[in-house]
Amino acid sequence: MAVDPLQQPKKSIPTLVKNETLVSGKRRHIVQAAVKLFVEKGFHTSTTREIAQAAGISIGSLYEYVASKEDVLYLVCDSIHQEMEQQLKESLKHQADASVALENAITAFFQVCDRMQDSILLIYRETASLNTESQQYVLQNETRITALFEDLIQQGMESGSFSPVSKKNISLIAHTIVILGHEWALRRWFLHSQFSLQEYTTLQSKLILNQIIIATPSTNTE
Repeated sequence: MAVDPLQQPKKSIPTLVKNETLVSGKRRHIVQAAVKLFVEKGFHTSTTREIAQAAGISIGSLYEYVASKEDVLYLVCDSIHQEMEQQLKESLKHQADASVALENAITAFFQVCDRMQDSILLIYRETASLNTESQQYVLQNETRITALFEDLIQQGMESGSFSPVSKKNISLIAHTIVILGHEWALRRWFLHSQFSLQEYTTLQSKLILNQIIIATPSTNTE
């Protein structure tokens, strides 16, 4: 029986240290240093020695927590997705109305994308440097974030707030929302000169809520 990609465990990165709390804290520090380095220099031209130096540890200590530079890149991608997912889930707490919940989720996601622009560019630029297994885990993270929007749309349909659409179209709409958030970072050279984040968010939210997802007559779409 196939395994649900949303339920798969995270990739295991080898470590010589047995204390999980210490490993988590040290890797977080390594990731923070690596993000800055990869953004400035790129993954391929950055060395493990430079990563260790930026993290304030020795090269020997670095290899106690990761086995390769590729492991660091995977941890960087995983950390970026974790933060995005956490912020998105936070925005969904205590939301009763489906259309309001979706609009707030879009706003929260776009705000995260704005704050993490360099990180998003980093993922798009460097994910190809990961091996196939690691790439699959990164895509799994993307799928899990997209699924949060799919669930919101499904809930809106079940409550009668949104017109019924097929499961395939729900998935397409959710992916469109994620891509629109990424677009704010990927095409910032143009978009930022034309729109504020609030303007961009408002326009794209209306596109989703008023055109792709057709609200019932009782819902205010102005």
